[in-house]
Amino acid sequence: MKLPVIKLNLKLTDSTINALSSVTAILVGLLAGLIILLVSNASEAFQGFGAILSSGFSNMKELGDVFYFATPIILTGLSVGFALRTGLFNIGAAGQFIVGAYAAILIGVKCTFIPGHLLWITALLAAILAGALWGAIPGIFKAIFNVNEVIACIMTNYIGTLLVNFLITKTVFDSLRNQSMRVADNANVPKLGMDNIFKDGYITSSANAGIFIAIIFAILIYFILEKTAFGYELKACGFNREAARYAGINEKRSIILSMTIAGALAGLGGALLYLAGSGKGITVVDVLASEGFLGIPVALLGLNNPIGIIFSGLLIAYLRVGGSEMQLHGFTPQVIEIIIAVIIYFSAFALLVKNFFNSIKKRLEAK
Repeated sequence: MKLPVIKLNLKLTDSTINALSSVTAILVGLLAGLIILLVSNASEAFQGFGAILSSGFSNMKELGDVFYFATPIILTGLSVGFALRTGLFNIGAAGQFIVGAYAAILIGVKCTFIPGHLLWITALLAAILAGALWGAIPGIFKAIFNVNEVIACIMTNYIGTLLVNFLITKTVFDSLRNQSMRVADNANVPKLGMDNIFKDGYITSSANAGIFIAIIFAILIYFILEKTAFGYELKACGFNREAARYAGINEKRSIILSMTIAGALAGLGGALLYLAGSGKGITVVDVLASEGFLGIPVALLGLNNPIGIIFSGLLIAYLRVGGSEMQLHGFTPQVIEIIIAVIIYFSAFALLVKNFFNSIKKRLEAK
């Protein structure tokens, strides 16, 4: 008597593989974080780990902070992801971010004669323009002089940071706080009543319309890449520049425009971080903006998909908010930063995991 053979008809679509690779990277990163907690303080490890997973939803104020922290890293993630889709590695988001932030603050402090809502809109446009110009620099060097964009971006990161420090001290410096001055009230992005929703008692979060602006730009970038001839040309140039050139696509123009758009997105992210009415200003220190580098794992975790980047940005912001609550369980801030860094590090393996699932898919299709 022969036993019936049961064949499993498993179909792994590209979207399923993308989701599995990102979820696997997240789970591995969280597991590594738990191990670090157990090694540092086993008695409080599970309580601290629980704080990471639950603090973002512990009250409405914490949830609002998740939206606030997610806004700039969604945009820097879009900046990195957009460039990667076009065959370029924009590691210069940190410089573009801070240059855009300075332009927005400069307008918010010096141009108080601009009435009403026009001031914050003008400030955002200035940040987009400044970030675009700073992003265009490595694009021009790449297209015309064939300078590797990674090297050019690293240089513009440091030049941009030091230049902004110099300009702040000469134009909008608050010596009492060692940072940029506060912008005018109407230079801040409207809160749309979110300060009344996302609060804990009388303590309000910094949530504002910035999160909606970030989502709108993510949808816009998705539309450009997937639904327009312009986006097709940029992606074609990224896939194979020789073939794109043979097809009549202007390779140099595509490179410059790609880096310009990437810079504009990062510059907007800088503006939305500082124009939130949180009292936060650009500190005059020789340290690159962390939000620019956070855009790299956010893009990788979202697999360079603009819609996926929205969710990966929210996830990283959620972990940062949850991590701040771990100090209540006896963990020092340094341990918290290590855990977040490990989780971010493992997010870079999303592409590796994707290749693993692709190999499984090929085996299943061969049978």
